[in-house]
Amino acid sequence: MQSKKPLKLNFSTCPNDTFMFCAMVNRLVETKGYQFEPYLADIEELNRLAAQQLPDITKLSYGAFPELSASYQLLDSGSALGSGVGPLVVSRRKIYPDEVAYTRAALPGEHTTAHLLFNLAYPNAMNKKFYLFSEIEQAVLDNEADVGVLIHESRFTYMTKGLTKVADLGEFWEKRTNLPVPLGGIAIRKDLPENLKTDIAIILQSSIKFAFANRSATMPYVRRFAQEMDEEVMEKHINLYVNNFSLSLGNSGRTAVLELLKTSGKLPDNCETKSLFIY
Repeated sequence: MQSKKPLKLNFSTCPNDTFMFCAMVNRLVETKGYQFEPYLADIEELNRLAAQQLPDITKLSYGAFPELSASYQLLDSGSALGSGVGPLVVSRRKIYPDEVAYTRAALPGEHTTAHLLFNLAYPNAMNKKFYLFSEIEQAVLDNEADVGVLIHESRFTYMTKGLTKVADLGEFWEKRTNLPVPLGGIAIRKDLPENLKTDIAIILQSSIKFAFANRSATMPYVRRFAQEMDEEVMEKHINLYVNNFSLSLGNSGRTAVLELLKTSGKLPDNCETKSLFIY
């Protein structure tokens, strides 16, 4: 099918996203005649744009999805989900986990999954401030915050900056649920034709398979958006966040996502589970 106009496709500049979408946006795989208009931004901006229903296809935080479920469905491919991938709480000085709720906390966006997990772990925390994810380490170092919640590549660099881990929100979730941690997924507008949604799901999965099989052809695109990132950190980022769940959520992945969505308390009461996913 030939699309009449390019589909607005939003995803982040993080290596896991550029790795997965490279072949799709650069037509290195069969795209069934669809054209894409990519827009790359920080995850919280992507959440905000999705709330305005601007993109056709978008990366978003699972923490933001409950409020977007009337307009978007989740694709089976493209998720950042797994074990040992959760956000980290860090500080400059010794802080015990049971003290975190009474500290000044820097978080990467109100609608991020990191914020949702932080609230689940520390429901009494009141003194929170939101930053661009890449600014959180410095906010803690500058004593603007007592603790910071790190996502993306910051989890690989915080120790070199003199910060120490206070808690692992992923471990908290896994111990609580015995499920992998759902961080972010790829959503598509519900009002698009069903055959188009199915086509996009197939194209994205093909793009991820291409990236795994053709790393040398994919990495130049990844590096273009990660110019200030150390090569080793970039590789660690991809290896951590792009995995079998990225190819397909499967039953265990969907179970984990549903558990997080229900735990958020924001999923509409009349929301049918089968309407949340494109298989």
